[in-house]
Amino acid sequence: MSKPYGILALFDTAQEIYHAAEAVRDAGYKRWDCITPFPIHGMNEAMGLRRSLVGAFTLVGGITGFTTGMTIAWFMGQVNYPLIVQGKPYFSFVFPFPVAYELTILLSAFGTLLGMFLINRLPRHHHPVMDYSKFHRLMDDKFAVVIEVDDPLYDEARTRSLLEGLHPSEVVLLEDVEEVKA
Repeated sequence: MSKPYGILALFDTAQEIYHAAEAVRDAGYKRWDCITPFPIHGMNEAMGLRRSLVGAFTLVGGITGFTTGMTIAWFMGQVNYPLIVQGKPYFSFVFPFPVAYELTILLSAFGTLLGMFLINRLPRHHHPVMDYSKFHRLMDDKFAVVIEVDDPLYDEARTRSLLEGLHPSEVVLLEDVEEVKA
């Protein structure tokens, strides 16, 4: 069983995809993407992409790690096992710093990974673009713009007309093939 996923427009050069991205952005589409075989300078601005939220996940993970490390050291020294050693206080910010530092790094990495998975809607083992007959060319020397049917502005005729007006070499409707469960 399949359902429409979106419309793909195939372009031959990086300059064409850059201008196509600007046109799709200016048309107001929100759920679309560009597929290129290599990074194109300025593509984020052409697509109107904002700064990624992955950094916020990293920051939250780092703060959580540092706080956890300091809290564990404070709890053990102040509450769980208070022991005066050479007249020093039960807790100081100096001695648990290596533990807090390591937990900061560890939970920052976990936060980054979690943020990347959530923002990219992963794990997804299959993408409908992979069923496109010229998918292997998208990894080599072709460029594509894909506008998803979930986009609020999506109308098949209007979207196809917009993409055809950008003079791609091909415009195709992509299907999302769902697995049939027995």
